[in-house]
Amino acid sequence: MAFPEIEKGTGGNAVRIKRQLCELAIAHASDGRWAEAADTNRKILEMGPDAEAENRLAKSLWELGELGEAREHYQIALALDPTNRIAERNIERLRVLMSEAGDKTVAAEKAGKAPVAIFVEETGKTGFAMLTDLAAPRTLAHVNPGDAVDLLPDGNRLYAVANGTRIGIVEPRVAARLLKLLADGNKYSAGITSLGDRDVRIVIREIFQDPRNYGKVSFPTAARSSDLRPYTKGTLLREEELMEEELEDDEEDEEIEDLDRVLPAQVTGDEAFEEEPDELEEP
Repeated sequence: MAFPEIEKGTGGNAVRIKRQLCELAIAHASDGRWAEAADTNRKILEMGPDAEAENRLAKSLWELGELGEAREHYQIALALDPTNRIAERNIERLRVLMSEAGDKTVAAEKAGKAPVAIFVEETGKTGFAMLTDLAAPRTLAHVNPGDAVDLLPDGNRLYAVANGTRIGIVEPRVAARLLKLLADGNKYSAGITSLGDRDVRIVIREIFQDPRNYGKVSFPTAARSSDLRPYTKGTLLREEELMEEELEDDEEDEEIEDLDRVLPAQVTGDEAFEEEPDELEEP
């Protein structure tokens, strides 16, 4: 991946140089080049205090296994901006992880990201689910919103796997229906939208419907068009922590750019998963 060269200069060029450094830091992070991302964010901080650069540096250090140092930079970010939810949330996540792993751990493997398309609403094809039987906090600490999730059927359970690690089980009310559709050939894509120490929420999207499932929708109670809203703030292609905050804030009417329409978080109720006859009724 090619990166733009940083222009040299002083005075009037300072703002331009900082903007270029920010773009470079985000590009390094997007490509999983965490050591370079850390170095670039340090260059930004040499130009003056910056809460977002502190967040990005902390994230880079976290990915490199430097947990104690990462927490220190999140604390600096929170001191600079007391309303910074990214820093506040990750300070707590690191506290949990460090209680088990100490100040340092192995560097995280590069995570697969869910395609932006699965976050876009399509009637009957997109829904949300909570995970149960969650993995240990130490495992969940290396999982982030936006990470891709593989759905693996096993008997009457539907396991959720991220970065090659089982992170939980899809809640029964959703899994029961999807397991039948999967058995008949449907395929699904999924991604993490939010997570905490005790809860993980994923979005699931039907990406292929087997002809045997014609007439059967994966998520029967799709939102009406009046329930949907456009998103214009931010972008899922920006740095990972910003995506984390905005996806979690979906329920609070925060807006996200590059998503045309997104389902409300609670669109799929229990009534959606009642049994349906296998055959379509004749008109």
